[in-house]
Amino acid sequence: MPLPDLVLTWYRSEARDLPWRRPGTTAWGVLVSEFMLQQTPVTRVEPIWTDWMARWPTPSALAAASRADILRAWGKLGYPRRALRLHEAAATIAAAHDDTVPSGTDDLEALPGIGSYTARAVVAFGYGRRAPVVDTNVRRVVARAVHGAGDAGPARTKPDLADVDALLPPDDATAAEISSGLMELGAVVCTARAPRCGICPVHAECAWQANGRPAYDGPRKPVQGFAGTDRQVRGKLLDVLRGTAHPVPRDALDAVWPDAPQRDRCLHSLLVDGLAEQHDDGRFALPA
Repeated sequence: MPLPDLVLTWYRSEARDLPWRRPGTTAWGVLVSEFMLQQTPVTRVEPIWTDWMARWPTPSALAAASRADILRAWGKLGYPRRALRLHEAAATIAAAHDDTVPSGTDDLEALPGIGSYTARAVVAFGYGRRAPVVDTNVRRVVARAVHGAGDAGPARTKPDLADVDALLPPDDATAAEISSGLMELGAVVCTARAPRCGICPVHAECAWQANGRPAYDGPRKPVQGFAGTDRQVRGKLLDVLRGTAHPVPRDALDAVWPDAPQRDRCLHSLLVDGLAEQHDDGRFALPA
């Protein structure tokens, strides 16, 4: 059986029950999930996505919300600028697209915060259309199963898209489902550090297995730490602002981190990014 058919058969019986995959989920729901899932585990996204869709089921509903409410609802997902970009995208969709998420990649990429990957993911998963969707998991599956390599190495946009495009049938619905299956396979079976080859549905057709599972010896993306970084400090400052409905004095922020120069730098970056604002009396708050 060809590799895409093996992936499809496996996905239909083994796919995780994720809320944004369920019948009735709109393209808007898929778009929200894609923003949230960037560099964030599924387990952290699920409850927050569910809450967001209950509160803001349409782009216009989110566009009407305050940035402060949005940042509070974003919670611990990290990279909170994503929340503001999603807010901006929602406003554009509501005003320019009659409150309906566009179904074409060009229109999607013209929205704030949406790049090629997210646009293709919305076309495939939100509208069930044929669009090669390439993330780290998909690239790893293709590198191993098709090319016999231990991993994919640095991204190569055009070749990566061509690799996935070659695996997709012309039928829209089937192609979209295979795209989901490739991503799922990389996320839960063909993982980077401990691939579960014994239960892999494409084991018999996998070029990496046929090659004796050679180790990957190419360049690796450096692992980013978190403790002590500006990301951690920014998160602690935002936690203070999210935890109250009222502006807070500077000393409330000073208390969360002992390194004054780093703390000041991070607070300034939050102001520049529009994630916080300073009132005339010197106190700080989430943006209005």
